[in-house]
Amino acid sequence: MRHCLNPACCQPNPDGYQFCQKCGNPLLLRGGRYWAKEVIGKGGFGRTFLAVDEDKPSKPFCVIKQFLPEDPKSLTKGMELFEQEAQQLEILGKHPQIPELFAYFIENNQSYLIQEFINGITLTKELADDGVFSEQQIRALLADLLNILEFVHGKNVIHRDIKPDNIIRRQADQKLVLVDFGAVKVLQQVQRTVTGTKIGSPEYCAPEQGMGKARFNSDLYSLGVTCLHLLTQVAPFDLYAVHDAEWAWRDYLNGNRVSDDLGKILDRLVESASTRRYQSTAEVLADLQPAPRTSSPVKPSPTPQPSKQPPSIPQPPTPISTQKIQIYQYEIITVNEQGGIAQRQNGKNQGYLENTQGLNLEMVTIPAGEFMMGSHTNDEGPRHRVTVPEFSMSRTAITQAQWQIVAQLPQIVRSLTPDPAHFKGKNNPVETVSWEDCIEFCLRLSQASGRFYRLPSEAEWEYACRAGTTTPFHFGPTLSPQVANYDSNNTYGKGKKGKYHQKTIPVGSLNAPNAWGLHEMHGNVYEWCLDDWNSSYSLFSI
Repeated sequence: MRHCLNPACCQPNPDGYQFCQKCGNPLLLRGGRYWAKEVIGKGGFGRTFLAVDEDKPSKPFCVIKQFLPEDPKSLTKGMELFEQEAQQLEILGKHPQIPELFAYFIENNQSYLIQEFINGITLTKELADDGVFSEQQIRALLADLLNILEFVHGKNVIHRDIKPDNIIRRQADQKLVLVDFGAVKVLQQVQRTVTGTKIGSPEYCAPEQGMGKARFNSDLYSLGVTCLHLLTQVAPFDLYAVHDAEWAWRDYLNGNRVSDDLGKILDRLVESASTRRYQSTAEVLADLQPAPRTSSPVKPSPTPQPSKQPPSIPQPPTPISTQKIQIYQYEIITVNEQGGIAQRQNGKNQGYLENTQGLNLEMVTIPAGEFMMGSHTNDEGPRHRVTVPEFSMSRTAITQAQWQIVAQLPQIVRSLTPDPAHFKGKNNPVETVSWEDCIEFCLRLSQASGRFYRLPSEAEWEYACRAGTTTPFHFGPTLSPQVANYDSNNTYGKGKKGKYHQKTIPVGSLNAPNAWGLHEMHGNVYEWCLDDWNSSYSLFSI
């Protein structure tokens, strides 16, 4: 059947018809390419149809989203959200676990989105069919969804409507896919607490989001509530003890076993106060890392629930404590105002070696701390204090040899050129690669190693670069060709001119790391960060 898209008609028609039998409205979109098969969803701002793409030989299914606000007063705001969803899907759909956007257009005075159809079942349906989730399943779900949110938040986007209905287990590979970005909030040159429209499903909505002030960790709250619902099969409103102002989810486990470790993680995810909640996906993943001890039942279990086999997915990073610790010893150089060597002192740090496929990637631990981000210049201000959790970072830029190894791993989203660099040298940093290429690099390495890798945020990068210093450069007040590869025909401050290589040089060859053991944080090659550069520095508190 072909479904009429006229909001005033909605008549089903036999296959092959090009115009509605009842109202005469065209049944085909984009010159006959797409047609609606059936309604699969309705919301405050429109309808969603299962559709067919006639242009492809296999005539695959796709999804048509039609903008159709129920309240005429919300027309302007609704149209803004609909256009925003299209813009964000074009970017976010590059992630393999977010539906891809195929088209966005206006036809017959109606706005439409065409996007990828995810063949699978929602977690709501899975819960109804198979019963409550086990601890093992919840841990797998958290690892999968947190990695998706890491990508989404890295684009300065808040989903704002995470719930079981918006999470689909894809039939082809059993991976979880996050859908329905119609309620997204994009943070652009504003504070992380943003007053805006109250959007989201009330039962899963964080308190601050309900007041129109969604934050990145509002998504973490919704994810935590989703987990509580899946563990208990009880509606979230019924899991919250209003008179005691606390979650009482443990009272509804009905024999389902949850360890103390996971319980503490869930409790912190659903903290009502956003400041006491997890602040980033990285923090949650860090707490998920230790292998769970034998679970002890929270309540006696007269009728244990059957356990389902969780999907096979890449796990979050293995903690350094369970890997062979690498100790790095090096010399820290400080320069004077003229660029001469003023001091040499011994430095020491620890980390681990990522050696998947012989990669030999030296990772170093960057300790948690605070710093003043930005400078007093017009294009990097205002300065403000940023708190950064502990994380790990490669000691050097990725080399061309390391890039070639990862480029040969199975493709996740996009193909990679094995040898893209202009200045050749296996130990030289790889260059002439896009941000999207670097995201693919991290996805492939995560898949192959079983650990989670990503680009650093700009706040993390600057914090790691400074390594506790407050001078313009981590080695002092000026630059010197002895400690950095740059155009030394130009000087900074009282520094002197020197030899200019006019090309990249092997990583670590200047032997001038910062206090945490990171090489070439100044010069040699441009480096990509996870998030966009922002002149107001208002987005980078982690």
